[in-house]
Formats: sequence, C-alpha cells, structure tokens
Amino acid sequence: MADDGAVTLYNNSALTDAKKNPFSIKAGLAQMLRGGAILEVSSVQQAKIAEEAGACSIMVSEPGLRQGIRRMPDPSLIKEIKRAVSIPLMARARVGHFVEAQILEAIGVDYIDESELLALADEDNFINKHNFRCPFICGCRNLGEALRRVREGAAMIRTQGEILGQGNVAETVKNVRNVMKEVRVLNNMDEDEVFAFAKKIAAPYDLVAQIKQMGRLPVVQFAAGGIVTPADAALMMQLGCDGIFVGSEVFDSADPYKRVRGIVQAVRHYNDPHVLVESSCGLEDSMAEPNLSEDRIEQFGRGGE
Repeated sequence: MADDGAVTLYNNSALTDAKKNPFSIKAGLAQMLRGGAILEVSSVQQAKIAEEAGACSIMVSEPGLRQGIRRMPDPSLIKEIKRAVSIPLMARARVGHFVEAQILEAIGVDYIDESELLALADEDNFINKHNFRCPFICGCRNLGEALRRVREGAAMIRTQGEILGQGNVAETVKNVRNVMKEVRVLNNMDEDEVFAFAKKIAAPYDLVAQIKQMGRLPVVQFAAGGIVTPADAALMMQLGCDGIFVGSEVFDSADPYKRVRGIVQAVRHYNDPHVLVESSCGLEDSMAEPNLSEDRIEQFGRGGE
C-alpha cells in the first residue's frame, strides 16, 4: 500500500484515490443527462441523426449486431463518431472487463457502460469503477442490484428490460415498477426495519438508509429496453425515471429522424398529452421485429398457462 493511502491495482495502471477520482463529480456528470434520451448508434450517420433530433448523448455499439456477445466497439469507429458530433459519447465495456474500460477511457469517451447481460467477460466480478476517472453506467433489475453497482462506483443506473431489440417494453415496465415499489416500501419502514431490509436485498446499509432519507436512488436512474415510441418514452418518465435509453432498432424505421425527434420530445414533455399526440403522429411504420418473443407467443397459444 502506498504512503498516501492509495491502493495500487491492475499492475499499477489505476489508483483508487478519492481525491483524484471523486465520485461526486462523476455523479454530477451523470446528472447533466437527466431529462434526456440517449440513443444507441452504430455509424456516423446515425450519430448525426441522433444529435440533430435532440438526443442528450449517444451510445456507440458494434454495427450489425443485435444478438450474441456485445464487445467493446472498434476504437476507430468511436474516434470517427466523436469527431462528427458534439454531444457526450458513451461506449460499452463487457462486465468485469477492466482492460476494455481502460481503452475506452484512453480514447476519451465521456461515459462507460457496463450493464449488458449478454456482454460478460467475468461472471463473478464487476469492474471496480472507483479506479477510473470516467463515470460508469450499470444496469439493474431490482433495488438490491442497483445499490451493489452504486457501491462499486456506478454514477448512473439504468433499469434494464429486454435486450434483443424486439421492441417489447413489458420487461422494462416490470423492472422499473419493481425498483420504484421497493423504494416506496423502504420509505414507509420503521428505522429499525432498515437493517433487515438491507440484508434481504443484499445491499449496503448506508445506501439503503440514504434512499430512505432521499426517497429515490442516490444516482440518476434511466430505463432501457423496448422503448421505440414516444408513448413508451413518456411511460418510463411518468413511472419515475430520469431519462431513457433508446436502442438502435429505431433507425430501422422509414423516417428515423422523425421517430427519434418524437421520442426526445416525449421525454421532455412527458406530462403534456398535447405534445405526446403531436410526437406520436405519423409513426405508424412499426419496427421490423416482433413485439413478443417466440416463447411468449407459444405460451399465449396454449392459453396463457
């Protein structure tokens, strides 16, 4: 251990030092995206459409890949898109793959995403996000999972739904409601019950107590998965999210700019039905993918057993 109290990890390539990598600054950078839509893009053209339509940030992903393992995008693609747009840029590192995160930070991305269930490099360990200057985004499906990621250093939580790009928002709604319900349950608890609740959800007690005091997560909470219409976006915001992620499937529509612009407007004016009407008009062109998975279709075919 060094004299100044910094713990050297990963062959001296990163330092855990609160003075050099303050979490408050990372959380503040994530707060800047609050009330916005983040678009997943895989080309410079899509990035420019997202920026023109009013996206608050873009997530660079591998082109032509919807299913299977999602690895870190080609650094040359990230650099090319970074030169083409002026809004903040995110890129994905596989869960636990701290070397991919080091590469992304060296490139100069604004945020690193470590939240895809299909992108595992380490099945047991997540990246120690306190080792990086760059803010991290991590996914969750319940409150305990969210708080474990925050303890590891995540500056933004995105409640994750379906990840196959099929436009099914039901899983996202389920998980968002689950997180919000657990927060409400915690708020109504007696102080003595908080210890048992923290143990039950396997979350750090100090963060659980902080949520009870604040009435919300200690970091911004976005929603992701199956959000392809303005109505979907407004639904997530009205359920209590701070913003949304939109998958690259929206670029499969006949007029991607109009669809993305409608979603952005719906996020900004989610409580105004008149704006939602205008944002939803003329978007009858559906996504190419089915809304239900084959398993769900087969289940309903058997009578919903």
